[in-house]
Amino acid sequence: MKTSTTSRKGAVQAEADRLADFVLFTQRSCILNLSNELNRGHISFPQFFLLTYLSSEEFLTMSDIAKKMGHSTAAATGLVDRLEKIGYVERVHAAEDRRKIMVRITQKGIELVAHMRKEIANDLASIMDEADEDEAETIDYARRAMNKS
Repeated sequence: MKTSTTSRKGAVQAEADRLADFVLFTQRSCILNLSNELNRGHISFPQFFLLTYLSSEEFLTMSDIAKKMGHSTAAATGLVDRLEKIGYVERVHAAEDRRKIMVRITQKGIELVAHMRKEIANDLASIMDEADEDEAETIDYARRAMNKS
C-alpha cells in the first residue's frame, strides 16, 4: 500500500513539474508579447491587471482595488488616477452614499482588455499547435484542472 501511495505522489509531482514548465514557458511567451503591447499604450502590468479585474465587475471601490492588487489604498488611488487620466476607467459616486467612490472600466478599457485577451489566446493557440504529445497531455490536464476550479 505504501508503494502505491509513494508511486501516486511521484506521478503527481512529475505531472506538476511538467505543468510548471508549461506555465513558465507560456507565461514567458505571453508576457513578452503583452509587455510589447502594453508599452505602446503606456500601461503598466499592475494597471492592466486592474483593468482585467474591472472588466469582470460592474465596479470596484478603492478598498476593493487595494485588496485585490495587494496594495495600500494610496497606491490603488495612484493606479486609478493614471488610468482615469488616459480614459480607461472612470470614478462615479455611489447612489446611496456620495462620499463612496466607485471605479468602473470605460469602453476604451474594455476594448484594451479584449484586444490583449485575443493576443494572449493567439499566443496560446500557437504554442498548443506546436505541442508534442506529452505537452498536449499536460495542456489538456491544465485545462481540465482550471475548469474544476
